[in-house]
Amino acid sequence: MKLHTMAKVLRELLDAPPGHELSFEEKLGMLVDREWIDRDNRRLARRIKDAKLPVGASLEDVLCDPSRGIEKATVRSLATCAWVRAKQNVIVVGATGVGKTFVGAALAQAACRQGFRALCTRIPRLVQDLALARADGTYRNELQRLARFDALVLDDFLIGPLKDTERRDLLEVLEDRYDRSSTVVTSQLPTKSWHETLADPTIADAICDRLVHNAHVVALRGPSMRKKKGMGSETT
Repeated sequence: MKLHTMAKVLRELLDAPPGHELSFEEKLGMLVDREWIDRDNRRLARRIKDAKLPVGASLEDVLCDPSRGIEKATVRSLATCAWVRAKQNVIVVGATGVGKTFVGAALAQAACRQGFRALCTRIPRLVQDLALARADGTYRNELQRLARFDALVLDDFLIGPLKDTERRDLLEVLEDRYDRSSTVVTSQLPTKSWHETLADPTIADAICDRLVHNAHVVALRGPSMRKKKGMGSETT
């Protein structure tokens, strides 16, 4: 039955010195509790590993400051993962270095802690993987795999121009997820610039419609956190 933790705790109880004797019910409860906690921790560790977080991040570590465009109330609300349950999106925009990737990874980690499956990937890598999948005949399987994640974090959206095939691939991913699961997008460009940057009006309409209209938007401001950390290390 693979009750390894229960066996370990039982040995600890048997080897414990006499004194504070527990009742049978208390011992049984301890065995079950320890086994359940251990299994739950292993499941969480697997979910976080499978999420491929680009950085070790959690929402508790997000620097909340109105001057940065993110407040504690917003973080507390996102930490509940009500947006995942409601099949809503989150969009994080801001200049390079302000912490968009960190927030995206923290949202994925929060989803894992709530029992959801998450995945983080950069848009350039996503479209490359889909191109390879099309070439080796696994395109449909790859789309189905991406659709199964409860929260999909797409980092660096529109960091560079997308080819026509890449725009259509991205639309396929978003179409499979719309109203079925949640997508987190980070971008240096504000949402009002997305339509023009996507270039193809028809595809742009479809992509923006599936991303923006049911999304929580977090607009980060302020200086580059990377530059700030670098200056701190240099001073040290």
